Amino acid sequence: QVQLVESGGGLVQPGGSLRLSCAASRSLFSIYAMGWYRQTPGKQRELVAAISSGGRTNYADSVKGRFTISRDNARNTVYLQMNSLKPEDTAVYYCNTGRTTISTPGSYWGQGTQVTVSS
Repeated sequence: QVQLVESGGGLVQPGGSLRLSCAASRSLFSIYAMGWYRQTPGKQRELVAAISSGGRTNYADSVKGRFTISRDNARNTVYLQMNSLKPEDTAVYYCNTGRTTISTPGSYWGQGTQVTVSS
């Protein structure tokens, strides 16, 4: 079993920045892809960004050029740097792992962290 613990969400004004972190409980983290997904009420959970064990990345078109995903395998941690935030980025953000691909989610999810972009 892998446990994922997210942190870093909060309230930010449009145009601002936040950095999300996700710490995994197991060293097998280094062989899996890691991803960030988000969900708003009434909508399906959607991919925001994902990164493979080798560093290949995949971004949703809506966040390209604004968000950056990175990972620190020594710390079993993945990050999502979010810049130029927009109100439409408001959502619960979930960390995900459990697969080696960066296009589909794995089996393990974090508890989610709320990001609210509002003036």
